[in-house]
Amino acid sequence: MNFHERLGFSADRIEQHLDQRLADLPPSELAKAMRYAVTGGGKRLRGFLVLESAALHDIAAKDAIGAASAIEAIHAYSLVHDDMPCMDDDDLRRGKPTVHKVWDDAMAVLAGDALQSFAFDLIADGDLAADRKLALSLSLAHASGAAGMAYGQALDIAAETAGAPLSLEDITRLQSGKTGALIEWSAMAGPRMAGADAGPLERYAKALGLAFQIADDVLDVEGDEARTGKRLNKDAEAGKATFVSLLGLDGAKARARDLVAEAIDALSFYSAQADYLKDAARFVISRDT
Repeated sequence: MNFHERLGFSADRIEQHLDQRLADLPPSELAKAMRYAVTGGGKRLRGFLVLESAALHDIAAKDAIGAASAIEAIHAYSLVHDDMPCMDDDDLRRGKPTVHKVWDDAMAVLAGDALQSFAFDLIADGDLAADRKLALSLSLAHASGAAGMAYGQALDIAAETAGAPLSLEDITRLQSGKTGALIEWSAMAGPRMAGADAGPLERYAKALGLAFQIADDVLDVEGDEARTGKRLNKDAEAGKATFVSLLGLDGAKARARDLVAEAIDALSFYSAQADYLKDAARFVISRDT
């Protein structure tokens, strides 16, 4: 199958697993909000990276699906909280009203909290050896917490009231946490499950994560709201520095292409086995959503 078919197949598999596990929760408005936030949309790129990096290391999809679903739960939690009025204040996500709009702020906080803990439940399930599950859980805690995604979010909030615009170095550090940390965890999940060297995939993921964020900045300028499913031009309206504002539109696109080349080169260790991951790198800067 081609890349887009493979991506769709992985997304369906992750969606089914999430749906099955969510069905085990006691019926409640909280469970409804969690399901609303984590199912029914998104490319599942992070989960795809988990499954593909696992396949590179001969880990069966049935053993990797818990980790692939877990990263999607963490990502969904981060979006629920990021969309709230106290943070980015968005009322649209993936073409749907955001969780705090459908319910309220309190339920959005609780849904995000519950999705975060649900992720570690998903990792604990399945037939992987206990030490492999521990490695995944510890690394996900670091990637999503005060040294990773949450740290990047904090830097982003602080930038809104900073006395001077962020430099290129500042934005790169911010985005390596806010966006890059979860992408890096996803691509390195396979070798962690196998107890193998994660170096090549770490180099791949660092370049991929930065290219992904640059592409997001480009989409914020020239994307189509009907396709992206979210409000655009927010950063320009807020006067925030971005890769586009610092490098220019053409410069940002060129930097993203260079990063994709770096990501693909990092996969030379795996030869043709990594073709889908190479396609994923090309995809992140060509997408329109």
